Amino acid sequence: MSKSKNGNGHAGSGVFGSPDRVLVKRGLAEFRSGRPVVFSSPTAKFLIALPVDGLDEARLHAFEHLCAPAQLRLVVTARRARALGLEANGPVALKVASGTDAAAIYSLVADADPDEDAELDGQADERAAAAIELAKIAHRLPALLVADIASPTAAMVEPPLIVVGADAVMKFRRDDVHSLEIAGEAKVPLQGGLSTRFVVFRDAVGGGSVAVIVGEPDFSKPVPVRLHSACLTGDVFGSSRCDCGDQLRLATKRLNEEGGGVILYLEQEGRGLGLANKMRAYALQDKGLDTVDANTTLGFDDDERDYGIAARMLQKLGCTSIYLMTNNPAKLNGLSGLGIEVVGRKPLHAPINAHNRRYMTAKAMRAGHKLDHLIAALAAEGGEVQTVVRAAEEVR
Repeated sequence: MSKSKNGNGHAGSGVFGSPDRVLVKRGLAEFRSGRPVVFSSPTAKFLIALPVDGLDEARLHAFEHLCAPAQLRLVVTARRARALGLEANGPVALKVASGTDAAAIYSLVADADPDEDAELDGQADERAAAAIELAKIAHRLPALLVADIASPTAAMVEPPLIVVGADAVMKFRRDDVHSLEIAGEAKVPLQGGLSTRFVVFRDAVGGGSVAVIVGEPDFSKPVPVRLHSACLTGDVFGSSRCDCGDQLRLATKRLNEEGGGVILYLEQEGRGLGLANKMRAYALQDKGLDTVDANTTLGFDDDERDYGIAARMLQKLGCTSIYLMTNNPAKLNGLSGLGIEVVGRKPLHAPINAHNRRYMTAKAMRAGHKLDHLIAALAAEGGEVQTVVRAAEEVR
């Protein structure tokens, strides 16, 4: 049987994806499994990297042996470096002293007050930046143990390590939006007599965001849409730490009252950090940090979400003119230039309680969310709260 080939001679590679993208996907699977990946630069330099997330003594000793005689370094983001008291404008490498154990390394990348002082070992290059990006896509902490190696075969391990081009990783997330397709759909009646249709999307790495079409919206006119990031704790279990579950239920009710609309239930738990990192951020909040500082202390941006997925979903549904149900102006900006016309915004104010009050105040003060009901409540209290109100209004 003959095999068709594309221009580079690889049978079927046009169907199964370009070699670069396939390798990035394999590297992603390796990081999720806690295995090291080799990153290459256009100048044929190679860096072996292992996520700190999930590191234990056995993995640490195995990685040290794999990299010997090269000295291990710890790569972190600029956000984490600044949390450690170091000046940084991009990813940096930290020194790892001989004999440092896995717990101390984890503390350096995740604790508000690490067990050890951080010592700078220079700027990180594009290979390390690519390793951080891949760790973020895998929803791992953006911190890695790394070492320079002479060639991909220098690390003798079975099965052989995956080698990924740094430039391929950096453009992977942007290109992956175009892989999004409808995987399945069905009618799903909800409690209260709501008629909905669930349209499940799948991307090239198996992600599963969902469009919940409430009622019978007219896509020839501007459609009310809610971009809702998945929140297991709030949406499913009714957590009082956030307003997510309340907003989801309120949006569903409002869309039904308006005759129909769309909820895009996006696989972006914890503002894009993933569920495990969200729990780590919660633990830091319990020690006194607010929601923004908790995320950046872990090395992330305060919001890691990308709304290209949302735009692609809307286009696939034939919905290109919308008004958003949101308190977050960043969502409007996130859709601009992506082929979606946003004609307006409607607020979606959920109840304030003793557990989510501090969280929502931080969103108003520091993230620019337009929470008029919260600002009014704070203003009514007077006293020191006026400082919070003024700060929130300055952001607005």
